[in-house]
Amino acid sequence: MPSVRTPDPNPGWLSEFQLEETRARVPILYVEAVPIRVDALGQVEHVGLLLRGSAQTGGITRTLVSGRVLHGESIRGALIRNLEKDLGPTAFPQVPPSITPFTVAEYFPVPGVTPMYDARQHAVALAYIVPVTGECDPRQDALELTWLTPEDAAMPGILNELEGGRGHLLKQALAHLCVLP
Repeated sequence: MPSVRTPDPNPGWLSEFQLEETRARVPILYVEAVPIRVDALGQVEHVGLLLRGSAQTGGITRTLVSGRVLHGESIRGALIRNLEKDLGPTAFPQVPPSITPFTVAEYFPVPGVTPMYDARQHAVALAYIVPVTGECDPRQDALELTWLTPEDAAMPGILNELEGGRGHLLKQALAHLCVLP
């Protein structure tokens, strides 16, 4: 099943053909975000995972908030834009004052170089953990957002459902938050 995509209202600086050509020649910069819900004491209660159609596998897969950094766009701007694109305008993400990622993920077009894999390209992703306080209404090509407890999110079956090695990235996020069971 091919991915159903809503045209991006802000397509950036490259056409689809130009983007494909560029992906074949240079690494592309992305931001990725693990949405979380926290209690009044700041303890992680839930982790949000998106469900969407996968162009790579042709099936339905779990994933994280993710998207390119556009030419002339700040990292903070890209993070906010992609959170709104995937979670909806009323998610109210709490982007941290320091824009330092919890990790940097490198995706290669050849499996096995790193745990992260993307058949389309060599990509570098700055990964963030972002609390959200509002109502999430997935948009664009996301079908739904599922909130899981950290324990459930760390289950091998869930981690293996994440496309392109993102289960490894989610496990790093849970470890960073000190909620890995």
